[in-house]
Amino acid sequence: MSVTALDAARLRGDFPILAEEVNGHRLAYLDSAATSQKPQAVLDAIVDYYRTANANVHRGVHALAERATDLFEEARVRTAAFVGADPAGVVFVRNTTEGLNLVARAFAEPRLGPGDRIVVTEMEHHSNFVPWQMVRDRTGCDLAVVPVGTDGRLDGDRLERLLTRPTRLLAVAHVSNVLGTINDIATLTRMAHREGIVVCVDGAQAVPRMPVDLGQLDADFYAFSGHKMLGPTGIGAVWGRPELLESMPPFLGGGNMIEVVTPERTTWNAVPHKFEAGTPDIAGAAGLIAAIDYLEQVGMPSVQAHEAMLTSYAHEVIGAAADITRYGPSAGDASGVLSFNLAGVHPHDVGTILDREGVAVRAGHHCCQPLMHRLGVAATVRASFALYNTAADVDQMARALDRVRRVFGGGGASG
Repeated sequence: MSVTALDAARLRGDFPILAEEVNGHRLAYLDSAATSQKPQAVLDAIVDYYRTANANVHRGVHALAERATDLFEEARVRTAAFVGADPAGVVFVRNTTEGLNLVARAFAEPRLGPGDRIVVTEMEHHSNFVPWQMVRDRTGCDLAVVPVGTDGRLDGDRLERLLTRPTRLLAVAHVSNVLGTINDIATLTRMAHREGIVVCVDGAQAVPRMPVDLGQLDADFYAFSGHKMLGPTGIGAVWGRPELLESMPPFLGGGNMIEVVTPERTTWNAVPHKFEAGTPDIAGAAGLIAAIDYLEQVGMPSVQAHEAMLTSYAHEVIGAAADITRYGPSAGDASGVLSFNLAGVHPHDVGTILDREGVAVRAGHHCCQPLMHRLGVAATVRASFALYNTAADVDQMARALDRVRRVFGGGGASG
């Protein structure tokens, strides 16, 4: 697989919002793990849908309805191809959170009970933690949590011990949104499947950053969001093995997800449509196609290599300072994220002062409170990178951190 160095400075010009100034400074947007910015091509695709194809899908016989339906189903095919999956397993949802809740409610709840066990990890985003707590509370099953070590990696021995009976389901992030840790999903699924354990993966941070091939990963469910991969908010997908989706009851009831409704009973539409009740985000599907086009044109191996380079540079320029505590694996093993704290300064104060310098980072618990507890902190500062970021963004953050030090009496640069 060839990797071509991308020209991030040129790509930056494709994103109109990055031309904005913030507090009189060039915008250094380092919060792409929360949501990515959108290229002009995505904005144009959304407007073009409303201008030329606005109609409801799967219900009309007129030209606009057929045009909208073709576009929506093209998005399903393109999304499946982007992650190496069968289109019949692609269920469109609003976001990763909804996709994981669908699996919890429609797959896990009807199957689990006292004596069964779900395994999650300490590095999970709340969207891949809270739904499984809810399943536990509703069904009486057990919930076990795999610890994270000081190196930012899962405790492999503990995980291996838990991937045995009575475990029925493993829920795990492909990439940690706080630490940047990349979990070896292919190995985990092999271990789990040997014991008949179903694997549900939160792919929200992986799909925007690296090539993903579900055929190789072999997970049973895999969820991700459009808005983190240059697409619009309000659309995402959960892929499930079609045979598992066939066996699951619908998550929501209403239009389009039915085959026949009578006063006595209802029968369901075919997979994946039985999980897509009501009018979907058709404009979002148009934007998602454009986002996939853009990412494929750049090339996901190139995106991954570029973000790895930026992560390493940020570790060198910022993470090595004496007054910085960095969390997670070494730079070469992390994906697009630098989480840290500055000695003696609350992360929210760091984030506020960085914003005054035009640097957008995330400060808080990042919807990962169990992980924060493991790290022994209430919050961290998180800088996260995308294909439109450059070394200049990292340098701008480094200068802004020097201002934080001056404001809080720490002197000039350290390290």
